[in-house]
Amino acid sequence: MQFGKNNTPFDREEFAARLAKTKERMARAGLDALYVSEPANLNYLTGYDGWSFYVHQGVLVAQDAALPVWIGRGQDVNGARLTTILPEENIVGYSDDHVQSQAKHPLQAVARVMRERGLERARIGVEADSFYFTAKSLDVLKAELPNARFVDAGTLVNWVRAVKSDAEIGLMQQAARIAEKTMARAIEVIGPGVRQCDAAAEILATATHGTEAFGGDYAAIAPLMPTGVGTSCPHLTWRDDPFASPAGTTVEIAGVRHHYHVPLTRTIYLGTPPEKMRKAADVVVEGLEAALGVAKPGAGSRDVHAAWTKAIERHGFFKDSRCGYSIGLGYPPDWGERTISLRSIDETVLEPNMTIHFMPGLWLDDWGIAISESIRITETGVEAFCDFPRRLFVK
Repeated sequence: MQFGKNNTPFDREEFAARLAKTKERMARAGLDALYVSEPANLNYLTGYDGWSFYVHQGVLVAQDAALPVWIGRGQDVNGARLTTILPEENIVGYSDDHVQSQAKHPLQAVARVMRERGLERARIGVEADSFYFTAKSLDVLKAELPNARFVDAGTLVNWVRAVKSDAEIGLMQQAARIAEKTMARAIEVIGPGVRQCDAAAEILATATHGTEAFGGDYAAIAPLMPTGVGTSCPHLTWRDDPFASPAGTTVEIAGVRHHYHVPLTRTIYLGTPPEKMRKAADVVVEGLEAALGVAKPGAGSRDVHAAWTKAIERHGFFKDSRCGYSIGLGYPPDWGERTISLRSIDETVLEPNMTIHFMPGLWLDDWGIAISESIRITETGVEAFCDFPRRLFVK
């Protein structure tokens, strides 16, 4: 990597299109500027990529500016030079006495940049419900710029991200190959007496190795692998206890390429599974395939959810949570885009190149099962990113 080079997987024309779409949404929201703090959105708009999101950093998008401004910790400035498409004058670092300090706050530096760019009386959007934008951040901005108006821009950039470019789809197709390899390895290594942590190590190693053609990136979520009664809880990771038999284990992983995620979930049973679990597996697959049968351009998120719900309720099952969500570019703590949700109240109309993790898990009182697919809405229907058997795996 070299300074001044485009070290991202995308060309400058793609970044220009992303910025133009963002500014269109800003105009509809009546925003003069937007301060973006979610790491995936920083990457999306500028290419910035670094594990520096534990401190305050952001990108300022102004309607009258040709390019965004990256604002972050001084020691991360070289990272911005290496990974973004921005020229030197659009990269601003703040001094380290702002970091986790009682004397200064990084958003004071952000406010200075806003003032320098004539935004002291502007209407400025912030990602108020982002994991990375704190209540203190908003307080500091209001104190530093009392004549500006700060408003919640919600998930404005996230919605721009909801429809993928062909280049993004290409990365997700590569991520799918990694997901397939990783799941196959998980099913291979999980067995009676094998420590959960040892299986996790193999899963993580496989996902990182990727394929011979391309390597894997770190996932926004650690491998989720609840076992036994833990399968009633979808978000448990691993312990150092050995896998028991008879017992089920749900494995949720993602193949990741340049931070683009393709999640995949399967359930493994060690021993002879009870009839109720075999039946549940068949019901989940039936519901999944019914839902994918209606997923196409022009259909609503709620239509997909309704198809899933109708299919499983015929067999006496009920799921009150969503059964899918938008995916793509992601950083910890989540690979979801926080936009589209497949649920009864979601009004989103599906479009080509929307990408969704269809997650039809059933989590009951003391056991659960999940068999998921990451999907792409095509021009005429839907396709799964991964080619992996949809069934309960019994060992």
